[in-house]
Amino acid sequence: MQEEVKINTDYITLGQFVKLLNILESGGMVKSYLQDVGVIVNGELEHRRGRKLYTNDVVEIEDVGSYVVKKED
Repeated sequence: MQEEVKINTDYITLGQFVKLLNILESGGMVKSYLQDVGVIVNGELEHRRGRKLYTNDVVEIEDVGSYVVKKED
């Protein structure tokens, strides 16, 4: 099951999103993780931390979980 992560803007960058999840300790660790391992965004491997995520985009992080972006009402 996917966990919903609410944002209050039209989009969020992948780097900001991973940092928001609070699974890595720092922005530098997020950058390294995305470059080295990457995550799955909407079924495709992604390494760019500047990738924009919009409502209903699905982010899968290996050994962590699956998350869907939702806009706050």
